[in-house]
Amino acid sequence: MFLMSDEEFSEAMPYDSKFVTVKGARIHYVEAGTGAPILFLHGNPTSSYLWRNIMPHLAPIGRCVAMDLIGMGKSDKPDIEYRFVDHAQYVDGFIDALGLEQLTFVVHDWGSALGFHYARRNSANVKGIAFMEAIVRPLSWKDWPDSGRSLFQQFRTPEVGWDLIVNKNIFVEKVLPASIQRVLTRTEMERYREPFLDPNSRRPVWRWPNEIPIDREPADVHAAVAEYSKWFEHSDIPKLLLFANPGALLRNELVVWCREHMKHLTTVDIGTGLHFVQEDRPHQIGEAILSWCSNRPG
Repeated sequence: MFLMSDEEFSEAMPYDSKFVTVKGARIHYVEAGTGAPILFLHGNPTSSYLWRNIMPHLAPIGRCVAMDLIGMGKSDKPDIEYRFVDHAQYVDGFIDALGLEQLTFVVHDWGSALGFHYARRNSANVKGIAFMEAIVRPLSWKDWPDSGRSLFQQFRTPEVGWDLIVNKNIFVEKVLPASIQRVLTRTEMERYREPFLDPNSRRPVWRWPNEIPIDREPADVHAAVAEYSKWFEHSDIPKLLLFANPGALLRNELVVWCREHMKHLTTVDIGTGLHFVQEDRPHQIGEAILSWCSNRPG
């Protein structure tokens, strides 16, 4: 397969859409390759489209599967609350429906929390976890970057956050492009806008910032993240941390925390980047994961 140079980015998703039914809803996904499964989980407000320039690096060595979380991308948008626990149930059901065994996770943002949560509960079915810009432990507001603290506090203020995210679509129109170093093309922005053209479709985007475990709230999400953050210390599952500078969610102090608290951790500096590093450093990410998969134990 032809792979692009480090400076090239493809606007096109090179894989056909597929669907599977989970809990009565259609979950959209794309896949490429054969062999041991590699499951890609995105976060907010993205979709499987985020992984389009990374999957080609890994398709030669495994069955690469990138799902759209429930309510996001091309997946159905049922009338649910879209809480973390809801997403976890759909991820569990998706893995079961596709029969993914001995899988490797490649995760980002809320996809990382969902992947870590699954791995803690199903360690025997997970061969490895590659993660970037991830939720690795419960947070406090002092952990939050100065540049984003006020905005995310507004997102978590009920009427204000609803207006900003649902009525004004600020998460897609402003937060997403501001968290990428290069300028997305018109086509790329259209692909990210497409799932959320109707304000009624934006509830999942609004819910996610209200689920971030900050200062012990929400209590159930805090508990889930705290459980897997302790699990890291004794888990034998190989882990790969891909970090960028300066980063956003995983800045230097949390990279240090990961090195101190995660057993069987490999770290790779992928260069400069903010939060959506897949749009700035896809080939460095793909090459690093490929190398790690080829050399990790087991």
